[in-house]
Amino acid sequence: MNAPVIAVDVMGGDLGPSCTVPACISFLEDTPLVKLILVGLSAEITSLLPPLTDSVHERIEIIDATDVITMDDPIAVALRAKPQSSMRLCLELVREGKANACVSAGNTGALMALARFTLKTIPGIDRPAMMCCLPTQANKDCYLLDLGANVDCSAEQLFQFAVMGSVAAEVMGVINPKVALLNIGIESIKGNQQVKQATSLLESQNKLNYIGFVEGDGVYRGDVDVVVCDGFVGNVLLKSSEGVLKLLRTRLENRFKANWLGKLKGFLMFLPMLRGLRKDFSPEQYNGASFLGLQGVVVKSHGAADGVAFKSALRHAYTEVEENLQARLSKQISSLLEDVLLQ
Repeated sequence: MNAPVIAVDVMGGDLGPSCTVPACISFLEDTPLVKLILVGLSAEITSLLPPLTDSVHERIEIIDATDVITMDDPIAVALRAKPQSSMRLCLELVREGKANACVSAGNTGALMALARFTLKTIPGIDRPAMMCCLPTQANKDCYLLDLGANVDCSAEQLFQFAVMGSVAAEVMGVINPKVALLNIGIESIKGNQQVKQATSLLESQNKLNYIGFVEGDGVYRGDVDVVVCDGFVGNVLLKSSEGVLKLLRTRLENRFKANWLGKLKGFLMFLPMLRGLRKDFSPEQYNGASFLGLQGVVVKSHGAADGVAFKSALRHAYTEVEENLQARLSKQISSLLEDVLLQ
């Protein structure tokens, strides 16, 4: 197999090239069997490059883009007014087979629209969904989708997300993954119409290990392997979780810094533990959400990602390419949807 090639929209994100370019160089230094195509304003990219080793220099390519999609650009502007944007050129590299994956920290709505327009969806899938993995008390990952790509979803789309999430979890090594719909209760009478209709669809098939509803606290207990919801709910859950984690970390640090005795106790007793927890549950470590359902690998980095987090998104894309995730998804999703429709 040739070295995987990842196209990087270096102009995306709140910090832009000052964050993404150093992260790309660091990623290349850590990962010898990969090539990166940096797409953006070439003069700005070049000015940020440090002296490169021969090994890194030969695995990096720069493609100039004359347009940049901002975080505030409407989708119509991204689609029609900026044909030479760094984001769009990255996706076209994937479509043309010149890159195996695209990574961007840019405007989520624009990336979603451009990815659908450029790469198209897998047959049987209406809309792509964003998926990430979360840590749980059960010491296993829980896959959550959608994270915000689809604010309003029909029952049929939630059903498709469940199929994609189950297949993706299996590809990532989960055996017979337990799939659930996120709801405000586990009782069958609870939930909005879309959720109730989606559970009827899921209960009518026997190809997925669908176990019913799960509440928010069950996500982090590890009760299930795949949690399905619309993008509005998923985004609120994810951002709230990040906020709670930061709150706890700040409160603990402030408590230890309150006086000299607290500092001493914190240094001797709790600092190693806190460092371990920070490493285990750092949002930066889990950065990188997959756009499932596309005919190509697209990974969305958090817009506020720092260099460490952006490297995580690059590693995420690299893993998906190495695992041939998109092709395996296409094959298994088409087969499963066909079987379900025939029932």
